[in-house]
Amino acid sequence: MSPRDVVIVGYGMAGARLADEIRRRDPGADRVRLTVLGAEPHPAYNRVLLSAVVAGGMTAESVQLHDPGWAEKADVDLRLGTAVSRIDRAARCVELADESTVDYDALVLATGANPWIPPVEGLEGDGVVAFRSLDDCSRILEAARFGAPVAVLGGGLLGLEAARGLAGRGNVVTVVHPMPHVMERQLDGGAGHVLARQLTELGVTFRFGATAARYLPGDGLKLDDGSLVPADLVVVAAGVRAETALAEAAGLDVDMGVLVDDLLRTNDGRIHALGDCARHPGAPPGLVQPAWDQAAVLADVLTGTDAAARYRGTSAVTRLKAKGIDLAALGETQITADDAEAEVLTFSDATGGRYAKLVSRGNRVTGAILLGLPDAAARITQLHDRGIPLPEDRLAVLLGRSLPPGSTAAASPADLPASTVICRCNAVTKGRLVEAWKAGAADTPALARATRATTGCGSCTAAVGGIAEWLAAQ
Repeated sequence: MSPRDVVIVGYGMAGARLADEIRRRDPGADRVRLTVLGAEPHPAYNRVLLSAVVAGGMTAESVQLHDPGWAEKADVDLRLGTAVSRIDRAARCVELADESTVDYDALVLATGANPWIPPVEGLEGDGVVAFRSLDDCSRILEAARFGAPVAVLGGGLLGLEAARGLAGRGNVVTVVHPMPHVMERQLDGGAGHVLARQLTELGVTFRFGATAARYLPGDGLKLDDGSLVPADLVVVAAGVRAETALAEAAGLDVDMGVLVDDLLRTNDGRIHALGDCARHPGAPPGLVQPAWDQAAVLADVLTGTDAAARYRGTSAVTRLKAKGIDLAALGETQITADDAEAEVLTFSDATGGRYAKLVSRGNRVTGAILLGLPDAAARITQLHDRGIPLPEDRLAVLLGRSLPPGSTAAASPADLPASTVICRCNAVTKGRLVEAWKAGAADTPALARATRATTGCGSCTAAVGGIAEWLAAQ
């Protein structure tokens, strides 16, 4: 039986991950001939770590997901700088910008999302950069000379990461946000205010309840209240919109994303979608973990590895990737006062930059916000993921003082069971890291290449490094 022709449109995080997952299941290309079409000229890179590039902690090369020779080694027809202009569903092919075509038996849309630019006069001109891609990072760094005033539009996850990175480089940063507090989708008011205070201490100024009215190049950003925010550069991080133009033109069902079922199929059974361009009821928007989970399921489907594979949704943890700040939010975080079934415990230490909220139902964790409490974040995430009953001392859990059953001291790598998940983005356990070490992965970068640990949000890098040090000392 000849292999199927699978074409992936998009070589971002979702498309690259799907290609990896397919080749893990079909390393000899016996079942799938794989073509990947990437519109950007760069190899795939970790978009989650772009704020570290802006901050100067990482280079463009260090966030790449594949080595230069990956495509040849993996037997993948990779085409960079290749735009797809049309999908011909009847002929089962995609038409490229140069009018050539690529045939498919199965087509996967991994086209991601585009930044949303508010309809504000002046934002379409010079001195304005939307923060979304590696090229955007280059433009920001070129424009943001040391000490220059910068306005960031948007106090969500991406906006705060950009603001922290630029403040760390010596820029005078003001975040303009229309809501009363930052990250209102993930945080309650208490957490939002503590986080803003912590960022203020790191050099970021905030204008809440304000919107941009006009950008005056060389002068600044005029707000709707008539005030002016000095700005040589405006960084736009006001949200994204799923890239669905190809799908819409091809007659696929679209509603704030390409609609997919549990097999990641569109209304055309030969066409699938995943990642930011797709809309599935169980996938939280804008996070990388749903794309990882979807890629594993879709690889099973496309290679025929597991006929029972289905994507049922993702319970994702939102993490802020900003130097000097440790924030995690999961599940339900904003509970109404009349919700009698929810048990809510909160702790706030604004001076110390700490805030914690634990939400439980039926003695199980259903939501949490942990700011400045990394030990509590690790433990509560584990309780949530495994559905483990909460210990009686809820406050000890909230402050990170609750230990796993049978533990008598703070957990070191030696104390952790092999089943402990170290890298949540890639479901990498301590046991898998140990196996990779025994197979020759003798440091953190080698463990990352062997297991993918640290290649998602990057928040597990210190834990993986600790395990590597522990193994080296054995």
